[in-house]
Amino acid sequence: MSHPSTYQPASGIEKWLDTRLPFPRVMHDQFLVFPTPRNLNYWWTFGGILTFMLAVQMATGIVLAMHYVPTPEGAFDSVEKIMRDVNWGWLLRYGHAVGASMFFLAVYIHSFRGLYYGSYKAPREVLWILGVVILLLMIATAFMGYSLVWGQMSFWAVTVITNLFSSLDSLIPGLGTTLVEWIWGGFSVGGPTLNRLYALHYLFPFVIAGVVILHIWALHVPGNNNPTGVDVKTAKDTIPFHPYYTIKDGFALVLFLLLFAVLLFYAPNLLGHADNYIPANPLQTPPHIVPEWYFLPFYAILRAIPNKLFGVIGLLGSIGVLVFIPWLDTSRIRSTSYRPIYKWFFWLFVITCLGLGYLGSQAPEGWYLFFGRLATFYYFAFFLLIMPIVGLIERPKKLPGSITQSVLGSEPPPVSSEPVREGVAPWHAFPVAALLALASVSLLLPAAALAEEAANGHGPVIKAQEWSFAPPFGSFDQAQLQRGYRVYKEICANCHSMRLLSYRNLAEPGGPHFSPKAVETLAAQAQVTDGPDDKGQMFHRPGRASDAFRSPFANDQAARAANSGALPPDLSVIAKARPGGPDFLYALLTGYQQPPAGFDLTQGMHYNAAFPGHQIAMPNPLVDGAVPYTDGTKPTVDNYAKDVTAFLMWSAEPKLEERHKIGARVMIFLLVFAVIMYFAKRAVWARLHRHDHEAHTA
Repeated sequence: MSHPSTYQPASGIEKWLDTRLPFPRVMHDQFLVFPTPRNLNYWWTFGGILTFMLAVQMATGIVLAMHYVPTPEGAFDSVEKIMRDVNWGWLLRYGHAVGASMFFLAVYIHSFRGLYYGSYKAPREVLWILGVVILLLMIATAFMGYSLVWGQMSFWAVTVITNLFSSLDSLIPGLGTTLVEWIWGGFSVGGPTLNRLYALHYLFPFVIAGVVILHIWALHVPGNNNPTGVDVKTAKDTIPFHPYYTIKDGFALVLFLLLFAVLLFYAPNLLGHADNYIPANPLQTPPHIVPEWYFLPFYAILRAIPNKLFGVIGLLGSIGVLVFIPWLDTSRIRSTSYRPIYKWFFWLFVITCLGLGYLGSQAPEGWYLFFGRLATFYYFAFFLLIMPIVGLIERPKKLPGSITQSVLGSEPPPVSSEPVREGVAPWHAFPVAALLALASVSLLLPAAALAEEAANGHGPVIKAQEWSFAPPFGSFDQAQLQRGYRVYKEICANCHSMRLLSYRNLAEPGGPHFSPKAVETLAAQAQVTDGPDDKGQMFHRPGRASDAFRSPFANDQAARAANSGALPPDLSVIAKARPGGPDFLYALLTGYQQPPAGFDLTQGMHYNAAFPGHQIAMPNPLVDGAVPYTDGTKPTVDNYAKDVTAFLMWSAEPKLEERHKIGARVMIFLLVFAVIMYFAKRAVWARLHRHDHEAHTA
């Protein structure tokens, strides 16, 4: 809200600057003494959290762009090289990827808070619309960034989503196809597509930052909404933004960073898809294309509508309808806290959005498709029917006379560290409990389905193993990695390459830690093609520590010819490219057995209990005694499988130990800092409550 300036320049330089570029005055008036409703709860802290996350994404993205190679041949490998060879590259890449998820988590909470408390109502319509614009820009930016990994899932997501524009052909023949070819820069997704997405992905965050500035500007004209929805009436209804909300927002930010740090350091791939660690292959479509989790509700809406054109309209409409909410809601009351009927519809809407997210991750068939259509119907009905109708027929509760009355009441307020909150009847907690229950069920359903499949003999049998490198404090067993390398070299390397590893990596901290001399010996055992020499001829030489692991085949065609048409996958990141990771690899290597009675095994295939479909082209590679061990470990299939799996896990995550160690330090720092911020917040707010108590009893 507009208010008189209280800024007083304290020095000659400040006075000189204030008459020419009053930036200190703006910061003082708008971010320090800005009058803010005194009853804002922690849901309002996500605005500041979002500003911080935008800064994180821009800072990490700029550095990543310096090392990224936007070509189909170099994109995937450049991302992995950032993780391995760039100083703190793993932190930048994982920070950017996990940061995108945290950014969307915060923006969805921020949006649902705005919906619940009616922050879109007059005079804040422009503020809300700018927020929707930011959401659209975020979705576009995240989609383009997701494509840059150039893995199987991101490549096919780009192919499928951009191809949706071809539905416009049903309106104007040729329009959609022309638009798709213009976006692709050709007749299929390729180099020009990647270049364009890369350029736009770099540009859009600066556009978002500009709209965020407008968003904050639009907020400071009418001022903040508040949980009661009652307008500010007197100066007693507000308090300065600093120090009260700066310390409160700071405390909430530290708590948010704790969640961010847990995912970043201990589960950076939890919210991603394993197929994105497989290089993009235009000739092989994944069995089930799934976007990132924050797109799943919109993806479910797209697939719930059978007609392609109407599906695209539904997808765009699911976001576009948000723009018109200020006029669709006919209620005179802002806050849902005072709307007993609408409150139930709102919580059902939140549950519907969570359900759409889960349904978007499942195949669009059977009951999944039915519930997807049902949820899609309610999604649009909530805005187009429920909001207008309930607002007209509902009888809201009585509002407090002012913001101050909602906080202090008629009795002297207790001297506490937080504003007094509105009373919440026990039955009001039911929608929240139902929301949490549905979220828990949605997380457990996929695991339960896999367990049931396995029990029926139809799904893969994968059991969790104990690994020394398991988070949060796990580390690799060097002796195990050295044995695993020997198993790889003697058995796996006959068919599989590891093109992202160099022999020098074997001597680096956190890995097998061979001595430099041992690494030179291991590298020299390989014959490397080099050249051309002075005569223009290629020649062979012994390998060096700087050389990449030698591939067993000259090219993919030779690999297919030697393996009955099957292409052995590269093992560099195989431990992250398969659901289940190391547990799956161990189960696969130990899962060869005779097929059960009645199982139709295709000729040339082998039965494996852990492999999807139980038929695998690769014969059993491990037998007892195949690779002799010199450290006393028994040369059994079980030990071979564990050792080589640990080695493959290290090859996929060579900085895992460093990540765990830094994560432990960061977590300790954040926990201590959170305690300090909590007591600081209590002290700051206690001063306000003592003043309120004295004023109320005077």
